Amino acid sequence: MGLVCSNREEMQKMKNLGSIGSSGRLSAEECEDEEISKLAISAFQSKEEEIERKKMEVREKVELQLGRAEEETRRLAHIWEELEVLDDPMRKEVAMVRKKIDLANKDLKPLGLNYQKKEKEYKEALEAFNEKNKEKAHLVATLVEMLTESERLRMKKLEELCKTIESMSLKP
Repeated sequence: MGLVCSNREEMQKMKNLGSIGSSGRLSAEECEDEEISKLAISAFQSKEEEIERKKMEVREKVELQLGRAEEETRRLAHIWEELEVLDDPMRKEVAMVRKKIDLANKDLKPLGLNYQKKEKEYKEALEAFNEKNKEKAHLVATLVEMLTESERLRMKKLEELCKTIESMSLKP
């Protein structure tokens, strides 16, 4: 509505310019109309300036948001790159460790079998050792008994011989 009024006022202003009298002066009504049209033009220009200012503000906000979005995109891209770099060495290291574990298992298998064989031999040798040790202890005990019996028998024989000698010496 303001634009319609403004356009009418501008037309009126043009008519007034054409109807300036011989004296070159404008009538009071014409001055008032001119004043109104100046005010309308001024209002229109201030509205235009306000619209342009708001447009610039919105543009600045959009540019700011775009700048933030671009910065976020750069940060996310950087994080993504770090994740990819971080992911690859871990997989390689895990694969390498798994290979080492597999090699260790291959080495452990024959060693385990060898250990079991040696442990079995050890147990058999220990059992044989313990058997021989028992046999030796039994033989030592038997020897001690025999020697004790032999000494007892010899002592008995010596006593008998001593008695015989004494009885012979008592008989003159």
